[in-house]
Amino acid sequence: MTIKLVVGLGNPGPEYADNRHNAGFMAVDELAHELRANYWKSEHGALTAHVKRGGQELILAKPQSYMNTSGGPVSKIAAAYKIAPEEILVIHDELDIPNGDVRVKVGGGHGGHNGLRSIHDKLGSNAYARVRVGIDHPPGRKPVADYVLQAPRGEEGEAFRAATAIAAEAALCIVDEGPLKAQNRYNVK
Repeated sequence: MTIKLVVGLGNPGPEYADNRHNAGFMAVDELAHELRANYWKSEHGALTAHVKRGGQELILAKPQSYMNTSGGPVSKIAAAYKIAPEEILVIHDELDIPNGDVRVKVGGGHGGHNGLRSIHDKLGSNAYARVRVGIDHPPGRKPVADYVLQAPRGEEGEAFRAATAIAAEAALCIVDEGPLKAQNRYNVK
């Protein structure tokens, strides 16, 4: 199945720009740069850019409804453009993967990720592909909500930013060659 919609998860606004929870936004921005998307428009509750890849139209999207309600804009875009869940790729942060690592997955549960939970609920499906950007678990007893809304610093920040660029590469691999090839390439560490 062809990927027609690539969604990066995050929170809108400059105060969230570099935080861990915005890994998806950062990766989609990288992808937009790579694909020379120079025009973003507001539609269906998201910022979208329409590009061509391999002769196919590809929509890049950054929901503007905040992480926990990302499913609304994703389902509205999918409905408007007649895109099936199997034709959607979501890029997001992942606590259960070490910081700086990137993994590809198709289907499965939401693992407590509120953005994914919202998408599952609104699409009524978990059949979409995912690129997961590792952010690791918070140190000590730091609350997860505080941790994901902070920008990583120093070496950790460098590894995080590098992972968002790798996530954009992995997304292109899925678009061009399919999720299985991407899993074989990016899930090996």
